[in-house]
Amino acid sequence: MTDAPPTLSPDEVQGFADIAARLTTNVASVVLGKPEVVRLALTGLFAEGHLLIEDVPGVGKTTLARAIAASVRGQWRRIQFTPDLLPSDVSGVTIFNQASRQFEFHGGPVFANIVIADEINRASPKTQSALLEVMEERHVTVDGHRHGVPRPFLVVATQNPVEMDGTYRLPEAQLDRFLMKLSIGYPEESVEVEVLRGAAAGRSPDYLGAVTDTDSVASLIRLSHRVFVADPLYAYAVRLATATRDHKQVRVGVSPRGVIALSRAAQAYALTDGRAYVVPEDVKALIEPVFAHRLLLAPDAAMRGVTAAEVLCTVVESVPAPAPAASRA
Repeated sequence: MTDAPPTLSPDEVQGFADIAARLTTNVASVVLGKPEVVRLALTGLFAEGHLLIEDVPGVGKTTLARAIAASVRGQWRRIQFTPDLLPSDVSGVTIFNQASRQFEFHGGPVFANIVIADEINRASPKTQSALLEVMEERHVTVDGHRHGVPRPFLVVATQNPVEMDGTYRLPEAQLDRFLMKLSIGYPEESVEVEVLRGAAAGRSPDYLGAVTDTDSVASLIRLSHRVFVADPLYAYAVRLATATRDHKQVRVGVSPRGVIALSRAAQAYALTDGRAYVVPEDVKALIEPVFAHRLLLAPDAAMRGVTAAEVLCTVVESVPAPAPAASRA
């Protein structure tokens, strides 16, 4: 077997890992006790994939999104999704200017580097769908004209569980546009005590200093594209997706877009660990946040309370991973 091609220099790998570590520390200073959630969220940033954060109110979903925005010194805007929000409130409108006698486009809040879509499932499906084009294509089309959004571009959407009052289920087509779906969860007792101390001291993302800027983030995204993925690992990712499609408890398995998302996330995840190549452990660590929201369970499995995470555990156990040496070959 031959070694992986030298796609990244040691200095590039170390520089990436250093910035990732500083960003993690910065965000974790206000999102307490959730280091793995913070790492996964930053992995989504470096992979330039969108994040969906689902949890009960008050556990720090919006705080995590705002902390990432503050840490990269990028232009960010927040959309508070409500039942009366219109699609034009998201993408923008064309208005006739009486002075110039011309129609002018006024961009909506999606024209930012980081867009925080707060409680996205409180808006109607029609308004939710307004995000589809810009999430996938990085532009909006209004009155037949395309308008590109700034790059890098990241949507961090938060939602409450669909069982709660006043929420709408996100359509599968939109769920598939999110690179990862994360859950923060309740903090441990000692961490919650520290949260109270921080709240009393006024600690919040509003006072968080920037660690880097959007130009540097764009460079880091380009570096992550150059992380080496061996052919056996590509095949492993495809076999994992195929196993979800053939699983007896799954009605709709992971799409090819989901497989691409897994490989892209694995590249960024490897670099945060100081490696210029992906290993099977990267794929295993990411399979639940990347694949779970893309699965549509069979009705009988859903009625019995089977979860997507449980299905993915059986998938990982049933699909053999390539030997570690194959990851660099």
